[in-house]
Amino acid sequence: MTTPALLPLSGRRLPPLNLGSSAFPHHRATLRLSEKFILLLILSAFITLCFGAFFFLPDSSKHMRFDLGLEDVLIPHVDTSKGGKNLGGFLIHGQGHDEHRHREEEERLRNKIRADHEKALEEAKEKLKKSRDEIQAEIQTEKNKVVQELKKKDSKPLPPVPLPNLIGINSGEPTDPDIREKRNKIKEMMKHAWDNYRQYGWGHNELKPIARKGHSTNIFGNSQMGATIVDALDTLYIMGLHDEFREGQEWIDKNLDFSVNSEVSVFEVNIRFIGGLLAAYYLSGQEVFKIKAVQLAGKLLPAFNTPTGIPWAMVNLKSGVGRNWGWASAGSSILAEFGTLHMEFVHLSYLTGDPVYYNKVMHIRQLLQKMDHPNGLYPNYLNPRTGRWGQHHTSVGGLGDSFYEYLLKAWLMSDKMDTEARKMYDDAIEAIEKHLIRKSNGGLTFIGEWKNGHLERKMGHLTCFAGGMFALGADGSRDDKAGHYLQLGAEIAHTCHESYDRTALKLGPEAFKFDGGVEAVAVRQNEKYYILRPEVIETYWYMWRFTHDPKYRQWGWEAAQAIDKYCRVSSGFSGVKDVYSSSPTYDDVQQSFFLAETLKYLYLLFSNDDLLPLDNWVFNTEAHPLPVLHLANTTLSGNPAYR
Repeated sequence: MTTPALLPLSGRRLPPLNLGSSAFPHHRATLRLSEKFILLLILSAFITLCFGAFFFLPDSSKHMRFDLGLEDVLIPHVDTSKGGKNLGGFLIHGQGHDEHRHREEEERLRNKIRADHEKALEEAKEKLKKSRDEIQAEIQTEKNKVVQELKKKDSKPLPPVPLPNLIGINSGEPTDPDIREKRNKIKEMMKHAWDNYRQYGWGHNELKPIARKGHSTNIFGNSQMGATIVDALDTLYIMGLHDEFREGQEWIDKNLDFSVNSEVSVFEVNIRFIGGLLAAYYLSGQEVFKIKAVQLAGKLLPAFNTPTGIPWAMVNLKSGVGRNWGWASAGSSILAEFGTLHMEFVHLSYLTGDPVYYNKVMHIRQLLQKMDHPNGLYPNYLNPRTGRWGQHHTSVGGLGDSFYEYLLKAWLMSDKMDTEARKMYDDAIEAIEKHLIRKSNGGLTFIGEWKNGHLERKMGHLTCFAGGMFALGADGSRDDKAGHYLQLGAEIAHTCHESYDRTALKLGPEAFKFDGGVEAVAVRQNEKYYILRPEVIETYWYMWRFTHDPKYRQWGWEAAQAIDKYCRVSSGFSGVKDVYSSSPTYDDVQQSFFLAETLKYLYLLFSNDDLLPLDNWVFNTEAHPLPVLHLANTTLSGNPAYR
């Protein structure tokens, strides 16, 4: 750690102290600024002491002395007949000695001030004898003490709560040697990604593996918050990479600081940081993760200070000032952002006993229930000032996706007690199936986007998560349609596999069309990139868990091999700009979600089902596993479904 050599004074910064042989020049005009600064410190100390003497010496005309001596004591009394003076219900005796005592007291205080003054001068002289490095070291020591005290103040112990029954956090070893070999390969890819981030990007949010330096985007503001560390923790843990996990824990304990003047995305920080910290806490039991999650959540709460309670998209962690993205439909908040807080905030209330987090997300739900839903759909934009929808654009991909996911997962996470969330999910999925899901001429099932009254026949890579969502929500669906939704999930998985298979690299584009003779292929150049996204592999994993059809493991292995062949570089993994080019160029970013999601889902795909079983764990939209909260363990009585 470098010690700052400049100290502020009246808005200026002074040069470093230089206390060589000329530390005491003979002429005032030749004093260096550093020495002037030291003398100013001494002078200010002297003035402070003088002012202290002036203001704090007792004034005999205004104060009566309080002492424990028998000659002069305040005694509660209401009778003035004994020769004393009643003042406010107290009898004051021994006033004949007052003037003498006051003079003694004043003299004693003057002597003390003189002694303190002489002591301060001696200390200042001693300081002047020290070298610049010694003085700076002392300054840094004092700064470190202050920082540690602030950390202790912020790290208040949280109330103990019973941990849910945590099953399947150290298992999943496959017996099939071929599957075990593939699983070990995924683990090796994770180690390659982590080790290079550790070497070249440590503490930065992400890694530029070709430039071999740190990388960040505006979703994390301008601060180094170690997003990759927090995002990767639970993946490291379930892979048994415990040394790497401890490295990350140590960095978080010592360096993760949320009191920074930085504007961050509420959504991204919630799913990556709060989700990642909560998952790391549940898996490892280390209190530091829970404490950090709660500290960060407190920094996000000011984002909800809007006329409607719909949070701003961004908030400054230091000032609490929030705002929305300028491009988002006349200053609207985004459905997938304010609708993807429920899982993490419910767990925060569970762990802290503070209902504020739960109440915030339930207020959002109640507001959405009261609003009109065009064709049963939820538009992607909602104005937090007026409470009205923005432009009528509906998507199960970007801007809308995880809102629907969290309705289903709120129900699952509540041990299927939150029937209100399940009903909202079922209603929404029926409307999506009616208005957005179509079959192409070639027989591929896809999910389009509703824009300004018509269906755009385009599907994004982000939308491919929905195959897994349909499979996850099949059990418990209304009208006994479990088989139907499992089949729908399989059809989406097939379409998304085709989007991979129809490229040169066997990796899927960002978006693909279903117009005319073009099916599952990107048309625009700016939609041909692959940035290490997980959604297709996520759906493969869910489909594998629910069907055990070996094709999902085969498709996942194809994707893993393509990533290792075309995205792997000597210092990590990078996205590629054109999946249709056999010699692609790199975007030089190793996304934090590659370690949090893509590699985790691949590892789970080649693990047994007893690793993080879905009856006990629910994954947030960043693939961070959170335990099911059984009714006996919850205090979330605000929702009628819990009563």
